[in-house]
Amino acid sequence: MGSRHFEGIYDHVGHFGRFQRVLYFICAFQNISCGIHYLASVFMGVTPHHVCRPPGNVSQVVFHNHSNWSLEDTGALLSSGQKDYVTVQLQNGEIWELSRCSRNKRENTSSLGYEYTGSKKEFPCVDGYIYDQNTWKSTAVTQWNLVCDRKWLAMLIQPLFMFGVLLGSVTFGYFSDRLGRRVVLWATSSSMFLFGIAAAFAVDYYTFMAARFFLAMVASGYLVVGFVYVMEFIGMKSRTWASVHLHSFFAVGTLLVALTGYLVRTWWLYQVILSTVTVPFILCCWVLPETPFWLLSEGRYEEAQKIVDIMAKWNRASSCKLSELLSLDLQGPVSNSPTEVQKHNLSYLFYNWSITKRTLTVWLIWFTGSLGFYSFSLNSVNLGGNEYLNLFLLGVVEIPAYTFVCIAMDKVGRRTVLACSLFCSALACGVVMVIPQKHYILGVVTAMVGKFAIGAAFGLIYLYTAELYPTIVRSLAVGSGSMVCRLASILAPFSVDLSSIWIFIPQLFVGTMALLSGVLTLKLPETLGKRLATTWEEAAKLESENESKSSKLLPTTNNSGLEKTEAITPRDSGLGE
Repeated sequence: MGSRHFEGIYDHVGHFGRFQRVLYFICAFQNISCGIHYLASVFMGVTPHHVCRPPGNVSQVVFHNHSNWSLEDTGALLSSGQKDYVTVQLQNGEIWELSRCSRNKRENTSSLGYEYTGSKKEFPCVDGYIYDQNTWKSTAVTQWNLVCDRKWLAMLIQPLFMFGVLLGSVTFGYFSDRLGRRVVLWATSSSMFLFGIAAAFAVDYYTFMAARFFLAMVASGYLVVGFVYVMEFIGMKSRTWASVHLHSFFAVGTLLVALTGYLVRTWWLYQVILSTVTVPFILCCWVLPETPFWLLSEGRYEEAQKIVDIMAKWNRASSCKLSELLSLDLQGPVSNSPTEVQKHNLSYLFYNWSITKRTLTVWLIWFTGSLGFYSFSLNSVNLGGNEYLNLFLLGVVEIPAYTFVCIAMDKVGRRTVLACSLFCSALACGVVMVIPQKHYILGVVTAMVGKFAIGAAFGLIYLYTAELYPTIVRSLAVGSGSMVCRLASILAPFSVDLSSIWIFIPQLFVGTMALLSGVLTLKLPETLGKRLATTWEEAAKLESENESKSSKLLPTTNNSGLEKTEAITPRDSGLGE
């Protein structure tokens, strides 16, 4: 069914009337839950300062020049390095030196001084660890002792989640084509609640990771199918703003993570509270209708007509007969176009050398956008100052970034906004690296600028990609870019973990990628005011038209931006989060 003809329905019932607004905000609300689960590990996976637990009851503690402290209190004084240790004397008279990942028993027990040059014997931490509880009473790391030789298990918490995101976008996109959008929305939302609760009450690390993996799959599935669902109900005139601002609801999830982390310092209770945010949507999703797009594709014309009639009634508009409006689609060759589009494979994105360069550049931008987005968010705990306020501010700054994109891209062009955003992000990363750590407020402000810039680039690249390719591979181009960005989201946590080696590794990595992406973006053609290409020949003309001073811009800016939905499918619809 050709949706270009179907777009005529919105001219009758309204492009974004009361009916569409209600559906939009119900579905967008659930994006908050997705944003929550995507970033919950920022605090849930925190590794507090710790020392080995001694093999007995402690009678006295010595840390540098301090004595008579409790062993738990000294945790807050430990540095992140490996040289600090705590000296304790047990009730049986033994003296032990406790460090982060080992413990030493002194042979000479006549003196409890901190400095000791005599012989001692090293033992592993077989009795567990004592953690600093001044910030968090418990985390997933302290729950299962994911430190020292088990540290790599903690490093897998977020990357494995992102791998689930990648699989979920593919899996549930397929199911929504076969079973319908509505049933997948309900299934993924219900599962999001169940797996969220299951992760909180996991009996061991592996159960926890399995619950988080399936939670990632259903959260990603909702983002993909939810995007398609709302876009199939909104007319072309409102689709640009509606699609970009779905990201804003995802950003609200980041704010709730920061707020809940500040108020609740026990990881399983923190996870339970965050998981309940999806309950309102579960209660409402039963009233959501199936999209007329999907019903028509399945030949269920009477059901589609009922939905259109309800839409017209809610919007106080006159309805229309689908049988008359879509007569050309039902009888003409247009109805076969979706099948033709899906026959193309990845090699079509490398049609010639010019298109190959375009594809590689677009993929790099997708990769950089995702890498920067998650690196800035996950690295908020390393900026200094209050880590909860840091994450909150980095979430807040996303919302004006998406508004900026909506306004600026139609004023100065897609390419200009994208390149400037990437350059600004690279500059912010460079500035953060030269700011002394004692001036952490300035560092947080600079990081906010970087997050604003990378958020703007991330919000624009989906639309820009759709405009750069002809109809026959548009879905494939956007879908492949979404897959590349998910690969970056898997790598981002590893980049942040490398900050233990050098604190500025995440900024160096993101800044370098953003600078390179910005330079290559300038090589791309501008699509502002250009008709969407339908053939490779028209796509190739974009460069020549862009260089020509006499090229005539068409006054259809907003329409061109989201006419991409003529071939919209779940596989090309990922928000890229």
